Amino acid sequence: MNNYETVFILTPVLSDAQMKEAVEKFKNLLKEQGAEIVNEEDWGLRKLAYNIDKKTTGFYSFLEFNADPTVIDKLELNFRRDERVIRFLTVKQDKFSLEYAEKRRNKGGKKQEAPAPVIKKAEKAEVVESEVKSNEKED
Repeated sequence: MNNYETVFILTPVLSDAQMKEAVEKFKNLLKEQGAEIVNEEDWGLRKLAYNIDKKTTGFYSFLEFNADPTVIDKLELNFRRDERVIRFLTVKQDKFSLEYAEKRRNKGGKKQEAPAPVIKKAEKAEVVESEVKSNEKED
């Protein structure tokens, strides 16, 4: 089984109930095919980068799942057949994107700053002395 993630955009004319029903349809399709859904995110109504079928916005949904490669063909066929789906993209995750996705899930999408390096007093003195010596040599 491979790790995949898919993002699909639903038409903005749908109500909340219709949008959730469409997402459930695709989740159930994956489950019926033996896929394990790892993560689901609703990104909500967002502006599109360019007009698609004279629409400027769309409902974005994100699914991360484990499945056999044959499931992808069936999923994408259903995306194409459903008139509520404007665009979709399914990507197989490599080890780096899988690692990033796990970190994002565990930390709730929050970026953490790297801690500042700790410099001891003795190291500071050595750094200052070496800078002074190098400046003396230049003069």
